[in-house]
Amino acid sequence: MIASLSPSHRPMDLCKSDHRAQESAGIGPLLAVAERPPLHLVAPEGQLQVYTAPYRGSFSVVLSQALRAAGLGSRVMVAQLLKGGVDQGPEGRVRLCGRLDWLRPAVSGCLSEPASSLEVDSSVPEAVEAIWQECRDRLLAGDLDQLVLDELGLAIELGYLNEAEVLSTLEQRPGSMDVILTGSAIPSLLIAMADQVTELRRGF
Repeated sequence: MIASLSPSHRPMDLCKSDHRAQESAGIGPLLAVAERPPLHLVAPEGQLQVYTAPYRGSFSVVLSQALRAAGLGSRVMVAQLLKGGVDQGPEGRVRLCGRLDWLRPAVSGCLSEPASSLEVDSSVPEAVEAIWQECRDRLLAGDLDQLVLDELGLAIELGYLNEAEVLSTLEQRPGSMDVILTGSAIPSLLIAMADQVTELRRGF
């Protein structure tokens, strides 16, 4: 192999000719770009959403949304505060999609009677309170992306949960967490606090 020792640069007269052509065309040297501050990513902003209806029932849109979010990697908890029948409780939660925790109180069936009408030694109010405390702790810890509280309003109306405590807790929710309330009898103060309110008027 023979290596060429000749210079690879263009002759000086050709470079000068190029400069003169650029000057005659009004093309000058590029100006230095001013230094700009680095871009900052905007933190995700969560919402307080309410799905309400005049009747009891499951909100399939909310449940499918929770499953989809968990499937895409979000940390999700669904708590059905007044629906029992499977003797779960906080320690018997069901895990779906690897990232969705499904909780129900450790009671024998769905609750529809006021807490005041139960026997004095009934464990039902404590079972509902245990689910709420688990949700409250996770909400304040900020280790969830989405929290669904099913029939929260009815649990307050029936006397199982304290409205002032619920309001105080929701006011402290992390800014990046979505909290979704579903069911009937949502208190007006919670409606006023919500970023989005969806009302279902018919059950079919």
